[in-house]
Amino acid sequence: MTRPALVGDIGGTNARFALVTPGAFDLHDIQTLACADHANLDDAVNAYLASVDGERPVEACLAFACPVHDDEIKMTNNPWRFSKTAMKARLGLDNFKLINDFTAMALGLPHIPDEDLVNLGNGHSEAGRARLVIGPGTGLGLAGLAPSQRFWIPLSAEGGHASFAPVDDFEIRLLQWFRGRYGRVSIERVLCGQGLLDIYTAMCEFEGHHCTLTTPACVTEAARGEQDPVAYQAVLRFCKILGDATGDAALTLGARGGVYLCGGILPRILDILRISDFRKAFADKGRMSPYNADIATWVVTAKWTGLLGAAEALHNEEVT
Repeated sequence: MTRPALVGDIGGTNARFALVTPGAFDLHDIQTLACADHANLDDAVNAYLASVDGERPVEACLAFACPVHDDEIKMTNNPWRFSKTAMKARLGLDNFKLINDFTAMALGLPHIPDEDLVNLGNGHSEAGRARLVIGPGTGLGLAGLAPSQRFWIPLSAEGGHASFAPVDDFEIRLLQWFRGRYGRVSIERVLCGQGLLDIYTAMCEFEGHHCTLTTPACVTEAARGEQDPVAYQAVLRFCKILGDATGDAALTLGARGGVYLCGGILPRILDILRISDFRKAFADKGRMSPYNADIATWVVTAKWTGLLGAAEALHNEEVT
């Protein structure tokens, strides 16, 4: 019997693990562990493996919410830090691949069923062209995917750390508010869970309202049904800025194969996203507006896209 491989998707808050037969995409023994409950990666992996039956894997591909090109891995939104070489030895692995979390999202796209994709707008996807994956969560992830004759080629990127570019007077004021609090303002600073809360807080200050909501989840919940008018406007603005940034990234990549929106926030605000100015902002690119207007945009609702991407990467020769 083939020994299973370990796949994982590790973010700032949670570590998701599963086992998979090498070369296949049927995930099993899926679990989500809180990163805060474990001192480092090997503690989390060993806790997971101790809870499942079967032989211990000797192959693993793990996706991380941080750059992974150096041997020393230091997570952006999580205190875990380790050496890839040392971790491979500690876990007793023969094959150990590490990829960026949105590289995993990109590689998982070909394995997502159509029922887990929600269409936004009237664009279309061209076969054989590059795809873009972008999504807000603890941070803002971004990656590309290009087809080749044998394998999908992931295009890793750290585009969330590009600068926030306001496009109207309100956003210039918002930029000044963020700059006063944080200094340099990346697009990730605005388009993440904390960024959504900050947009709400800034709007309250601008309008002289008392801030009653203290977490991103509270803002999204209060925005549904317009229970809180400021929260609702904050989510609408968040969606519009996401459209601006996604449109810029689509132009940069030439993402005629389609744009796929991932992350934990968007499924919770899907109804608002649909009626927001996301698509208008996505396409509003001056002379290039027709180019972007023709590109399909989808919300990915599948729960385990990153794990599927890690399974794809395990034996994908384009992923080293």
